[in-house]
Amino acid sequence: MWLVVLLCHFGLILHCGAQTGLSVCSFDSTFRQPDNSDITVTCGTEYMYLSILLCPVYFGGYNESLMALNAKFQQSECHGTADWTVSPPVLKFNFSINENTINFCANTLEITNEIGSGQFSDFSNIQFVNISGLINSWDPSTTTITYRQELMYKFSCRYPLQYVVNNTEVSVSGVSLAVKDNNGSFISTLSMRLFTDEQYTQALQIPETGLQLKTRIFVQVKATNLTNRFNVLLDRCYATTSPIPSNSTSYDLFVGCNRDGQTVIEWNGVAQEAHFSFEAFRFVEHKNLSVSTFYLHCVTRLCENSTCASMIPSCPARRRREAPFADSPDATTVSAGPIKTRVDNGAPLTAEAQNSSVETRSNSSLVGVAVATGVLCVLCIAMATFIGILFKRRRILIH
Repeated sequence: MWLVVLLCHFGLILHCGAQTGLSVCSFDSTFRQPDNSDITVTCGTEYMYLSILLCPVYFGGYNESLMALNAKFQQSECHGTADWTVSPPVLKFNFSINENTINFCANTLEITNEIGSGQFSDFSNIQFVNISGLINSWDPSTTTITYRQELMYKFSCRYPLQYVVNNTEVSVSGVSLAVKDNNGSFISTLSMRLFTDEQYTQALQIPETGLQLKTRIFVQVKATNLTNRFNVLLDRCYATTSPIPSNSTSYDLFVGCNRDGQTVIEWNGVAQEAHFSFEAFRFVEHKNLSVSTFYLHCVTRLCENSTCASMIPSCPARRRREAPFADSPDATTVSAGPIKTRVDNGAPLTAEAQNSSVETRSNSSLVGVAVATGVLCVLCIAMATFIGILFKRRRILIH
C-alpha cells in the first residue's frame, strides 16, 4: 500500500515539475522541435561540460528527469541538472575525464595514433584521445505505441597529446596558462619551471647581469590537474635567440637520443613531470654583447601510461631530426621572459668600462713594443761594440 502511495507521490512531483517547466518554456523562443545545434560541448582539462536546451526537450514531450547519459537512467550520477536561471533554460551535464567516471556512465574513451604534421612532422607517432557518448531520452509510455520522438544528442571531445611548452620567464617561478576551448586542450595543465638544485626546490632567479657561464640549470615540465592516466614525455627541448622560435637561431639541448654533451635527462615519460638539466651557455652571435639572452622551448606530449615505454626512444637508435618550424593547430605556447648569461665571471662591462679596457689594452701593447725595440737596440749596440773591439785587436796583432 505504501509503495503505491510513494509511486503516486513521485509521479505527482514529476507532473508538477513538468508543468512548471512547460509553463516557462511555452513563452520561450526555443520551444520548438529539437535540433543538432541544441547541444554545447566544452572540453576541459579535468571535466567535460555538456549543455542542451531544455525547452526543445519539453516540446518533444520529455523533461529533465527523462534524459540521461548513454541511457543510464537508473544511475543518478548520469542525469543532468536543470538550470532555469538562464535564458534560454538548459540541462547541464558534467563528468570527470578520469577512466572510472567515464566508464560509469558508459562513455567511450579511445586513444588513436596519427602521423605528426606541421610543427610535429618530425614525429611519426602522435597520440590523440577521443571521449564520446550520447544523451538519450526515456519514453515512459506503457502502451504498445507512442507519439513521442526519441531524442538523442551525440557529443565528443578530441584532445591532442602533444604541445610546445615555452619558458621565457625564468626570473620568476613559472607560469601555467589556463586555456579551455572546444577543441579540448590539456595545455592549461602544463607548466615549465627552472631550479638551481637537484631536488627541484629552489626556484632559479636570473639577475639583470645574467648567469655565470656553465651554471647548471634544472628544468621541470609538469602536468597538474590532469587525470592520472597520462604521463609527461619530452620529445625535444631547444633554445632560441628570440621568444618566437620561427626565423631565429636555435640550438638543440636534446632531440630524442641526440643530446648536447652537457644535458642530463633525469625523468622522462615515467611520471606527470619530466626533469632535465643543462649548463648555461652563450650564443656566438652575441659575442659583442655583455649579456647573452636566449629562450627555452620543449615539444611535449602526454602519453598513456601503458604506451609511454614504447614511445621513449630506444637509444642509441637515431630518430629523425627536427623539421623546419611550421604552424600547427595542435601546438600551444606558454610564454614568460629571458635567460641571460654574462660575458665573464663578474658583472657585465659597461660602455665606459669597455672603452677603458680597450685603452688599457692599447697602452699595454705600446709599452710592449717600446720595450722590445729598446732591447733590440741594446743588442745591436752591444754587437757593434763587440765587432769593433774584435777588429781593433786583429789590427794590433797584424802590426
